[in-house]
Amino acid sequence: MSQLQSEKYGVSVTLESLQDGQRHIVTAAGEAASRGAQLFIRYEESEQGPRGESISVRTTLKISDSELKLIRHGGIESEQSFAAGRRLPGFYRSPYTQFNLSTETRKLEIKRDGRSLDARWEYDLYVYEELSGQFAISLHIQEEPQS
Repeated sequence: MSQLQSEKYGVSVTLESLQDGQRHIVTAAGEAASRGAQLFIRYEESEQGPRGESISVRTTLKISDSELKLIRHGGIESEQSFAAGRRLPGFYRSPYTQFNLSTETRKLEIKRDGRSLDARWEYDLYVYEELSGQFAISLHIQEEPQS
């Protein structure tokens, strides 16, 4: 068995996003694995499609000391990267639309405490080089007790 296998553990994920006074909270059970200085978190969430249907999306967070990457697969495919003071490219694809985007991160704080993690970041989202929105995100990862 590889060392990566033995390092996987269950976590609860709370991701809170604030845009224009609108708060959106996602809570999910997930799995975490450490690879060197990086932490990988995977969880599944359900999003509502434009026709009211439920779309399943697998989300992977790749977290290092100074950078965070959000990768989504399934009914929606997207990639966003965040590093303080940098503008990084990404994309968004769904069955209904697709576009390139970039994120300009104003602030990024990542605090790891054993198998728990808290991260907060603020960024401007650009779609086709035009400012599309300003976001403030907080992420809390907590190890789930073994049953």
